[in-house]
Amino acid sequence: MQKKVVIITGASSGIGKALAEKYASEGWNLVLAARRIGRLKELEKQLNGVEVLSVETDVANEKDCKDLILGAIDKFGQIDVLINNAGISMRASVEEVDLNVMHKVMDVNYWGTVYCSKFALPYLVENNGTLVGVISIAGYVGLPGRTGYSASKFAVRGFLETVRVEYMKTGLRVLVAAPGFTSTEIRKSALNAKGKRQGETPRNENKMMSAEKCAGHIFKAIKKRKRTIVLTFWEGKAIVLVTKFLPKFVERIMYRVFSNEPDSPLK
Repeated sequence: MQKKVVIITGASSGIGKALAEKYASEGWNLVLAARRIGRLKELEKQLNGVEVLSVETDVANEKDCKDLILGAIDKFGQIDVLINNAGISMRASVEEVDLNVMHKVMDVNYWGTVYCSKFALPYLVENNGTLVGVISIAGYVGLPGRTGYSASKFAVRGFLETVRVEYMKTGLRVLVAAPGFTSTEIRKSALNAKGKRQGETPRNENKMMSAEKCAGHIFKAIKKRKRTIVLTFWEGKAIVLVTKFLPKFVERIMYRVFSNEPDSPLK
């Protein structure tokens, strides 16, 4: 039988890289996308027993996304799972942030998901495949000091949930995966008010869920064809649940937590 094919964006590090390793261990063929093609090529060398297509891709670029999908079809003839994982964050108050930062975050996180999904949908439907968006609890709860990031993740959730409804009479499955705080490079590469890389993480990465554990949960959710998954209990499920009933309480907690970070942008 022909091996199944998964496309993973943002595969050069973090959750995307861990997902690539997980799918390779399960015998899937992979299409890996990221801007850092050198890292993808290094990852290719570590993935044995499967075919891998690495594509230098800026998901904020519509043509790059179209070429990614068509390249996958040209190489493998099918797409079974598309995981929209590529993303960037930002850390600045809405008062001080340059609007170009907001645009960039939305271009990568939201439009990157829209572009890849739009071009992949016919092939996913043909194969009764699964469309996945990796968001965050920031897609359920507004995180202070991260307005652009939260806005983009809310937008991705709205887009994917609407796609699910539109395609409900087909075999397409749509998963919205919302990890809690996960140890990756995203905080180090987060943009500050002027669009520069933050460089240092403001949180204790050692206390977070590992990218490998997160990838394992997402893999299982895709396999079980789940609709949503919210990861970690206190910093994920509990926050999302309590927000439905006590939104003001959660807002106070969020403000307290993020205002106590080193060099917090909150005044």
